[in-house]
Amino acid sequence: MRKIVLSCVSLMVFWVANAQYNKEHPLVHTYSIVAYDPETGDLGVAVQSHWFSVGTVVTWAEAGVGAIATQSFSNPAFGPQGLALLKTGLNAKQVLDALIKSDEGEAFRQLGIVDANGLAASHTGAKNIPAAGHLIGENFAVQANLMDNDTVWPAMAEAYKNAKGPLAERMIVALEAAQATGGDIRGKQSAAVLVVSGSPTGKVWLDRKVDIRVDDHTEPLVEIRRLWEVHQAYEYMNKGDQAVEAGDFESASQLYEKAEGMFPDNLEMQYWHAINLANTDKMSEALPMFKAIFKKDEHWRTLTPRLINNGVLNVSDDELKKILAQ
Repeated sequence: MRKIVLSCVSLMVFWVANAQYNKEHPLVHTYSIVAYDPETGDLGVAVQSHWFSVGTVVTWAEAGVGAIATQSFSNPAFGPQGLALLKTGLNAKQVLDALIKSDEGEAFRQLGIVDANGLAASHTGAKNIPAAGHLIGENFAVQANLMDNDTVWPAMAEAYKNAKGPLAERMIVALEAAQATGGDIRGKQSAAVLVVSGSPTGKVWLDRKVDIRVDDHTEPLVEIRRLWEVHQAYEYMNKGDQAVEAGDFESASQLYEKAEGMFPDNLEMQYWHAINLANTDKMSEALPMFKAIFKKDEHWRTLTPRLINNGVLNVSDDELKKILAQ
């Protein structure tokens, strides 16, 4: 068995060596973080750059396997190939060494990897454009190149260590700290945050817990922060929908209310909250909400009777008339 595993690893290293950087690929000079959450097992990678759609090149992660950031004259092949090597049982440091050793352009590369056990590794090639460097901490690594100054990646590391909340939140805090201390010397354009679960379920849509990208924006981190907040609100909405499917309208109403509380001006969140108030015999609370919603957009009034036949709205004919009369 050991010989078979070693043969597989050797084959993969050969594969990497023969999939060198294509000079047509983008020059992704940037700052990023790869991280592991020991409490949840979640794995993540986050990045910001003055380059279009940085998330399509730099960020790679797979549930139960690891997370990778490949940047600075980026070799995008390092993403899928690095994850494949991690699956063989190699740790982050071993995978990083294999990738860099196989790459004739390693001096131009910057690479960060964290594995499913929390071991992190990072590489900054000698020909990275300064300011460039990396730091490896417990369960994370930060890396940056073409920065305004050499305080960027230490600021990221410190901010991440002191941040609270879910993994995505802490990685965003690290990106914000990088920008606050100077960031990319060219400016800002795109950003991305990717978080996957530590234990794969076999269902990619469940394993990929956060996948937020801003491809082209004057303030990509401001927009990433906004989208992260929207993401959290819609997590409550999704759970509310699941409760509706299960016929648990009381729980659904509570979940929709939490979502609405985060974005009180969002008509969709208000509407489903009102629907579930009606479903739980709280018409006195629901009717004023329907009135305010219909006043702003008549489409919601048109939609409402369509929810009767499939049981999403569970009210009597008289109660439906009262709702539509608002």
